[in-house]
Amino acid sequence: MVRMNLLAFFVLAVQIYSVTPVIHTLNYFQTASQVAKLPEYWEAAYVDGVQILHFDSNHRKAKAKQDWVDKITEDDPHYWERETAGSISHEQAFKVNIEIAKERFNHTGGVHMLQEMFGCEWNDETGEVDGWLHYSYDGGDFISFELKTMSWIAAHPQAFITKLKRDQDDGVNQVLKNDLTEVLPFLLKKHVSNGRDFLTRTELPTVSLLQKTPSSPITCHATGFYPRTSDLFWRKDGEQIHEDVEMGETLPNHDGTFQTTADLKVELTPAAEGRYECVFKLDGVREEMVTKLCAKSILSNARIQEEEDRKKAVAIAVPLVVLVLVVMAVALGVFLAKRPKSQQASSTSSSEQD
Repeated sequence: MVRMNLLAFFVLAVQIYSVTPVIHTLNYFQTASQVAKLPEYWEAAYVDGVQILHFDSNHRKAKAKQDWVDKITEDDPHYWERETAGSISHEQAFKVNIEIAKERFNHTGGVHMLQEMFGCEWNDETGEVDGWLHYSYDGGDFISFELKTMSWIAAHPQAFITKLKRDQDDGVNQVLKNDLTEVLPFLLKKHVSNGRDFLTRTELPTVSLLQKTPSSPITCHATGFYPRTSDLFWRKDGEQIHEDVEMGETLPNHDGTFQTTADLKVELTPAAEGRYECVFKLDGVREEMVTKLCAKSILSNARIQEEEDRKKAVAIAVPLVVLVLVVMAVALGVFLAKRPKSQQASSTSSSEQD
């Protein structure tokens, strides 16, 4: 359950601060975890939804996740040293804070997680900036900082003590405001400048139609697209429809691209095939990617299994063919070796004449 909450926390954060053609975002995620097989603490940073940095308590070193991120050391040679030192400091603070949170909730045992998300956005046309900071405990909102009012918002009764303390600390809040409106935007602009070619690229997805069983909804699945800003929908008789359509979340892939789905509840008949189509539109690309509803193109569990079986059969057949050829070659060699020398000489003579 805690792992699912972590994913939900990340997805919500990306959705709240989604990217537009002129707005760039920088998000830091910090997590203290008591989940087995996970690091006790880790950090990740994202620019426009693309991961640029990682740190965890097992390796204890901040590292770039994209080659272009290292360009920042050209003007700031000690950047990674400071990032690592800051992460180690945050790790110690989080270990203390998660124990405080457990006391507040009267949690003496079990598996728990404390998360912080902070970041900023920058409009590269107007120059406007904004920032945010949220804390989450076990996947639920705990407390957040409101930049406009310079005050803390307690999302849970157990966070009220923290709110009172932090509201009274004007010095720390002023530093926090400076970080969110000056320091982070400056860093964001550097990353955007260094990674502009990567961040402004466009990658079209692979679009597939999937169906688990004949009675299941038909899923239009688009994966491998960039940027995140896109639109996936179903059309009927040329008109976009919303009824009987369930939209999935846009989720990140491991390679920095994204994926999303749109489920259509419809009875698959020959008449329906000619009326429905799935449409994908990527921000910055005029052309639509249209996938018409066709029974033959739908991948079901059975067809996927058939395809896997076919690939396995090919994988087995090819080595068998090679093995048979090897055996035949060996057998031929043995046969020739056992022939009388007079026949071997005759064969050699005939070969030379050819």
